[in-house]
Amino acid sequence: MIAMTSTKASDIDMSIAPLNAVELDGVSVTFSTDRGEVNALAGITHNLTAGGFTSLIGPSGCGKSTLLRVVADLIAPTAGRATVLDDTPHNAREHRKIGFVFQDSTLLPWRTALQNVSLPLEVGPKNQVTPTRSPKELLELVGLGGRENAYPHELSGGMRQRVAIARALVTDPAILLMDEPFGALDEITRDRLNEELLRIWESTGTTVVFVTHSIAEAVFLSEEVVVLKAHPGRLHEVVDIDLGYPRGPHTRVEPNFSELCSQLRMLLESA
Repeated sequence: MIAMTSTKASDIDMSIAPLNAVELDGVSVTFSTDRGEVNALAGITHNLTAGGFTSLIGPSGCGKSTLLRVVADLIAPTAGRATVLDDTPHNAREHRKIGFVFQDSTLLPWRTALQNVSLPLEVGPKNQVTPTRSPKELLELVGLGGRENAYPHELSGGMRQRVAIARALVTDPAILLMDEPFGALDEITRDRLNEELLRIWESTGTTVVFVTHSIAEAVFLSEEVVVLKAHPGRLHEVVDIDLGYPRGPHTRVEPNFSELCSQLRMLLESA
């Protein structure tokens, strides 16, 4: 593991950055289907601190991914308002301040790892992005130095997700949205990538919003965990994760870790 330098929310110069990266004010989303309207989210109000790491958990159908897509400007709220970096989600996306990592790495199979990471720099206005790290440097950051010329089929699932994370970071986003990015990986690989993700987060200072079904993963990664209820999706509880950083294998055997996992499990059962 590379030594980590903390750049968490408390370390950010608030004279040049908003206090909150995301502000949700009564956000509701309703979808129209052949069987009528479906209320996916109802009245979500919560602020996400700039530079922080927040996980969203909840039962299936509680709107975790929908909420992520509202922030990303992929879905417009039916009611309420979402503010991203003191602006609209649309403007934040247009200025490429949002990175998105999906559960599937969605790499282009005919492009090498380096070419996949470079892709966002090749689309959109050419003068809009001046990255602080080159695609090659980002591959090194995610632990894939030396694999720049490998094609997706030559990489493991965990490696492909590392490429996807590097690609999401290439535009220097202020916010990184991650929708169950490690859900399909085996437990050992998942734990290793959790540790790598924390290293990357503390290296970049990016605000991370992370969707997961894993209670242990949420506790290990996060500064706070937002628990949602289902049908419709609504805020149930926000739990502060006071475990300190840096975190590693020792974190998972701490008494507080088990206690927080038990607390979240009870909240999920009541959700």
